[in-house]
Amino acid sequence: MTDAKATVVVIDDDPNVRASVGRLLRSLDLDTQLFASIADFLRSDRPDGPTCLVLDVRLPGQSGLDLQRKLAAANSELPIIFVTGHGDIPMSVQAMKEGAIEFLTKPFRDQDLLDAIQVGLSRDRARRENEMALADLSERFASLSKREREIMIQVARGRLSKQIAGDIGIAESTVKVHRSKVMRKMKARSLPELGRIADKLKLVPDKPQRS
Repeated sequence: MTDAKATVVVIDDDPNVRASVGRLLRSLDLDTQLFASIADFLRSDRPDGPTCLVLDVRLPGQSGLDLQRKLAAANSELPIIFVTGHGDIPMSVQAMKEGAIEFLTKPFRDQDLLDAIQVGLSRDRARRENEMALADLSERFASLSKREREIMIQVARGRLSKQIAGDIGIAESTVKVHRSKVMRKMKARSLPELGRIADKLKLVPDKPQRS
């Protein structure tokens, strides 16, 4: 995951801006995809690695703000940096309120753009790593037996081995054996860590009740 090459996607209908930004990013060894319209972007394949979108506000057809709303509706967390030659305060406020990293007015300084891109790529890299970690936890949980899952959830709720044994009608020693297997399979070094894993997997929707 950490070795995946970062990509910056640029959508701007000004060929001079696309060429200039493309040269700047390639000089820093960043993979770059350049598009003249949102339609062209939507027809393309999404990059595999960390990605950041440099997006013009005013474009033929759909606007940059339209694309921001469409991506949000699709639960896409692609970091967006808006650039525009016609920006105004209400427009920038709307863009930032809906999650944009930066709103730059043309002509912008190269360093301002690069700083914003660095923030965007770091954010997307962290999101991807979190998703991978959660997928790994989900696979570990799926490897548990039905009884082990039941006991893990009870432990995460703060139930003691004796209480769990009484709840499900098995010996306390058997609960402890299952709990030990759960700890090993989930790679949890302590009960609090197992509780944090359960929280990440949303196994216990309500606040744990400690007895």
